[in-house]
Amino acid sequence: MKHLLNNSRAILLAILSVFTLTAYAQDGTIYPLENPDEPNAILLGTGGVEDQPASESWFRQWGDPMARNITTATLTPFLPDPQKANGAAVIVAPGGGYRWLSLGNEGWEVAQALADQGIAAFVLKYRLHPTPEKLADFSDWMNRPRTPNPAEEEKDKTSPRGAFQLDLSNQLEDAEAAYAMILENADKWGVDTDRIGMIGFSAGAGLTMHSTLNSKTMKLAFIGPIYGGMGPVTVPENSPPMFSAIASDDFLFRGQFGVIESWFKAGIPVEFHLYQNGGHGFGLGNPNRTSNKWFGAFMHWLDVNDFLKSE
Repeated sequence: MKHLLNNSRAILLAILSVFTLTAYAQDGTIYPLENPDEPNAILLGTGGVEDQPASESWFRQWGDPMARNITTATLTPFLPDPQKANGAAVIVAPGGGYRWLSLGNEGWEVAQALADQGIAAFVLKYRLHPTPEKLADFSDWMNRPRTPNPAEEEKDKTSPRGAFQLDLSNQLEDAEAAYAMILENADKWGVDTDRIGMIGFSAGAGLTMHSTLNSKTMKLAFIGPIYGGMGPVTVPENSPPMFSAIASDDFLFRGQFGVIESWFKAGIPVEFHLYQNGGHGFGLGNPNRTSNKWFGAFMHWLDVNDFLKSE
């Protein structure tokens, strides 16, 4: 486990340093990126994606590494120093509209931050819906004109809002396989099986919520949907406590509190942080934004609710 811990941290630093050095344009332009080595990624064995002619490929936007056309799901452990480990575990689900994954700022960086706090973190690289094979075509698709009408955009499954209406059977299967793998390796990875949670960002928040509402095999101890959809849901019995955060200038917010109200009315603990600014996709935080404090609040919430304390 110590080897895996040191290897994960070294690989993360190496990958991110390369991205930093080569990220010569910190803008929204999409740049090609060679597929990085992921030596600690564990195959989940959940199959492929139908009608997917393209191979997995990577690109860089806003200086962050992202992957698309993922057909093979994996789980990458970020294990804490054994002297700091507290037994809690978190599945980390990056976002990207179910068509790409922001694996840097919403995956590896978050997982390392959790591991630094003594939590075993596991980045879920889940299968995605197809995008154009050529990067230029994908870039054109990403930069296409969008409808200004939110109601109409929600009907368009290729839009950020409409992506939440996609079939998520593959993604749910991947999440369930990740959870099962953590259970299977709990002793080796130092995980308390009663304290496994899931946190997700944007579409990853949607997958976190979808898993909570629909999985028959996952028994999550807590969830953390970060800047996900805010519409009301039907809350199953025995749903886990929820920590939620979003910025008021996020296009997914739109003054909605439905999911928070749903949890509250179900009598399940819920903590909600609405930040003045931060936009969408802020990950661990962007400069001079009030949303930068969410991770500390999340850790405090876990601590107060005894998720960081072993029996």
